[in-house]
Amino acid sequence: MRYAYFLALSLLLSSCAAFQDTPKAPPAPTSQAQEISRDQSNGLPKIGNISVNVRGSPDDAEREIAAQANRAGATYYQIVMLSETVMPGLWYSTAILYGASTATGTQK
Repeated sequence: MRYAYFLALSLLLSSCAAFQDTPKAPPAPTSQAQEISRDQSNGLPKIGNISVNVRGSPDDAEREIAAQANRAGATYYQIVMLSETVMPGLWYSTAILYGASTATGTQK
């Protein structure tokens, strides 16, 4: 019993570290919107949300998110959810759109 308690406590404590992200700088802006992770979105201005319903595969949904982010003029986007609906082959995805960082390192 003592071994099971120690194992459960160890697993619980080690899983907490998985949710701790260290902020990272996003990649340099390009002419196309780029996908970023949650830890790269720190300090970026949020400009909106988008969602898509696409027949096909998860890759088709990701491509449609990227296309909509480009049409919206976003610099970066973060896919929050990508899931198959109750209908096989129909994918639903949502993303957060971000603009370029206002802190470019130059002082006025």
